[in-house]
Amino acid sequence: MPNNQLSASKFIDHNKIMSTLEWAEENKNNKELIAQIMETARERKGLNHREALLLLTAGEEEELFTLAKELKAEFYGSRVVLFAPLYLSNHCVNGCVYCPYHAGSKTMVRKKLSQEEIRREVIALQDMGHKRLVIEAGEHPVHAPIEYILESIKTIYGIQHKNGAIRRINVNIAATTVEDYQKLHAAGIGTYILFQETYHRETYEALHPTGPKSSYDWHTEAMDRAMEGGLDDVGLGVLFGLADYRYEFTAMLMHAEHLERTYGVGPHTISVPRIRKAEGINTEDFAHGIDDDTFTRIIACLRIAAPYTGIIVSTRESEACRKRVLDVGVSQISGGSRTSVGGYSEEETVTDTEQFTVSDNRSLAEIVQWLMDIGHIPSFCTACYREGRTGDRFMELCKSGQIQNCCHPNALMTLEEYLLDYADEDTCSQGETLIAEEIQHIPSERMRTLVSDHLEQIKAGSRDFRV
Repeated sequence: MPNNQLSASKFIDHNKIMSTLEWAEENKNNKELIAQIMETARERKGLNHREALLLLTAGEEEELFTLAKELKAEFYGSRVVLFAPLYLSNHCVNGCVYCPYHAGSKTMVRKKLSQEEIRREVIALQDMGHKRLVIEAGEHPVHAPIEYILESIKTIYGIQHKNGAIRRINVNIAATTVEDYQKLHAAGIGTYILFQETYHRETYEALHPTGPKSSYDWHTEAMDRAMEGGLDDVGLGVLFGLADYRYEFTAMLMHAEHLERTYGVGPHTISVPRIRKAEGINTEDFAHGIDDDTFTRIIACLRIAAPYTGIIVSTRESEACRKRVLDVGVSQISGGSRTSVGGYSEEETVTDTEQFTVSDNRSLAEIVQWLMDIGHIPSFCTACYREGRTGDRFMELCKSGQIQNCCHPNALMTLEEYLLDYADEDTCSQGETLIAEEIQHIPSERMRTLVSDHLEQIKAGSRDFRV
C-alpha cells in the first residue's frame, strides 16, 4: 500500500470530522433517522463513526443503555478481565503539558527500576493474584530504550513465585519504529497500547510542544507501524478532557475503521481515561472535562458501535463510576493499581513518582469480592493470546459470538486458581458457589465435563489449564 494512504491526515480527516459533528447537530431531532440507526445497531454488527455520533448526540438514553447492556452480555457475558499497570520508569524527554512526567518538571522524582526491582514488583503483583500486566514507561532514549523494555519483558515472563505467574504482558510505551515493534512481537507481548491523548491536531500540537511525541503524524501513525511489525492486537484510547469529547469519539472510531479497512482487524481494545489531578497538573486548566453521565453515555455508544472490542476503564475512575460503566460496556478493569514507579513492593503508597491520582484505591482482593457481589465473574484469563487467537482470528470468533465458548470456561478456571491461591475463606466460598452455578451455563456437555475435570485438577494442585 502506498505510504500516503497511511498518512494520519488521510484517516483522521479534520474537515470530515467537523462535517460529521455538524450533521449530527442538524439531525439531533430526526427521530426517524435515529430509529433507523438503532435498528442497524440491533443487528450486532456495529456502527460507523457517523451513525455512532448521532446516537451519542441524540439517542434516547434508556434505549441506548438497554442495547449496550444486551451487547455486552452477548459478546462478553458477565466476565470482567482484571489487570494491573507496572511502571518501569518515569524518565521522559517529552513536554506533554497534562502529564507530570514531562521533561520540564522540577518536582517529579525520577526513577527507573533495575531488573531486580522489577522482580520484587512482579512478585508483589503475583502475590495479589495478578496474571496480566500492562508495562508503562516514559519516553527516554537512555533510561527506557527498547533494549531495556525487552529485557524487562524477559524478566517478567521468567518469574515463577509459588503458584504465581504473569501470563500476558501488554505494553504501553511511546510510538516507535516498525523494527522495534517487530522486536516486541518476537518478545511475546499481548496488546500494544498507545493513547492518542487527543485527535484534534491543533490541540495536540499545543499540548505536546517538545520531544518526539510533538509530531502528531508520527504518533497517530504508530498503530500502522505496529501492525506492519506483526502486532495484530493493538489498543486505542484518548484522554478525555483535552478536547471536545464528540470530536475525540468520532476520530477514535475513524481510526478503528482505518485499521479494519487497511489490515482486516480493528483495535483489540479501546481505553477511555479521563484527565486526573497529578503533581503540578490542575484539571481545571483543561476546559473539556466530562461528567459521569456523559462518560457513561460515551462508553455505551462505544459498546454499540464496536460490540466485539474490549473496553478498558482504569482506577482513574471511582468505585461508583466503575460499577455504572461495567453495566453498559466495560470488559476490563485494573485492580489494586499503583501508578508510581516501584509502588507495589512498598508498604506505604508511593506518591512522589506517580503519574496520576488513583480514585479507586481498593485492593485486588476487595475488587474480586465486589465484582462477584454485583453479579460479575472476575477473570484472570490470558488464553486467547497464548493459543494464537489474536488479531483477525480473535475478531472472527468474537463477531460470530463463538468466543464465549472459550472465554467463559477460561474465566471460571482462572477464578478457581485465584480462590485457592489468594482468596480468604468467605471469598473462596462465594466464588465456589458462583463457579458451580456458571458451569451449568456452558452449553456444550463435552465442555462442561472438560471444565469440571480441569477444576478438580486445579483443586489437586495443577495450574494453567485453558481451552
